[in-house]
Amino acid sequence: MPDLPTEAEMRALFRERNNWGRWGADDDKGAINLITPEKRMQATSLVRTGRTVSLSRFWPKVPGPLNPRPADHFTQWFDRGASGGAVDYYGIMYHGYSTTHIDALCHVWDEHGMWNGRDFHNEFTPAGTKFADITAWQGGIVTRGVLLDVPKHRGTEFVTDDRPVTGPELEAIAGAQGVEVTAGDALIVYSGREKWQAANPTNYMGAPPSPGLHASCSKFIRDHDVALLGWDMMDASPNEYGLAWPVHGVLYSFGVALMDNSLLQPVAEACAEEGRYEFMLMVLPLPVQGGTGSPVNPVAMF
Repeated sequence: MPDLPTEAEMRALFRERNNWGRWGADDDKGAINLITPEKRMQATSLVRTGRTVSLSRFWPKVPGPLNPRPADHFTQWFDRGASGGAVDYYGIMYHGYSTTHIDALCHVWDEHGMWNGRDFHNEFTPAGTKFADITAWQGGIVTRGVLLDVPKHRGTEFVTDDRPVTGPELEAIAGAQGVEVTAGDALIVYSGREKWQAANPTNYMGAPPSPGLHASCSKFIRDHDVALLGWDMMDASPNEYGLAWPVHGVLYSFGVALMDNSLLQPVAEACAEEGRYEFMLMVLPLPVQGGTGSPVNPVAMF
């Protein structure tokens, strides 16, 4: 395996190569700015068959060790003469490891600050954030998606906690699949979570040791000017650098949107069947003012 960055190099990556000020001191869109009208047109040119695949898990209503905060859903119905109708209520704490959601740039920070160097003490209220909330992307995110299939490249069923996905490995997979990750792309990293879950039914993803992406993937993301990262496994833990956010740090440092808990086995299978690993990706967050993110149903179109 190629040499991995040192702790000093990783900390310098987040501090010295951040995108703060790149699109202005008050920018709250981050790397989504890289998705230009031309980039969206490039994405539409990838639609050839019209096949669509959802990257979303079902609303997590069933409690269990993997879903400690189940979502609420109840229904009421009413009569209108011989007719009637029904309404329902949804309630959810979507951050965590159960719900497919997108993180807004305000979601996490380090000792140097939130996205664009803001101090979270000055931006947050009990009603939400005043800066970099999810409404920054209310126009939707439509761009070229590139899926990198880690288990297929390794010849395994899934990524294990003793062998996290590294940045150099992502480079090797892209080369082997014959795809190039370019500025403004949505990088989709499939690690085989469903098969891992089946083999580890009582393990709670995120509780160390937990499989996922190594901190060096953050360098890959910055080097390629990725706009959005979609992943089924998240930050591998523990990490040897002592970083609180080894990959989630791309949110506040580089302004990269994170699409957590994506359901990627179906789209990985579709890529194999279609014989290509690029597609148009559509992600439409709920425009909640002050919100730190949103549940989403991302859709890939081939």
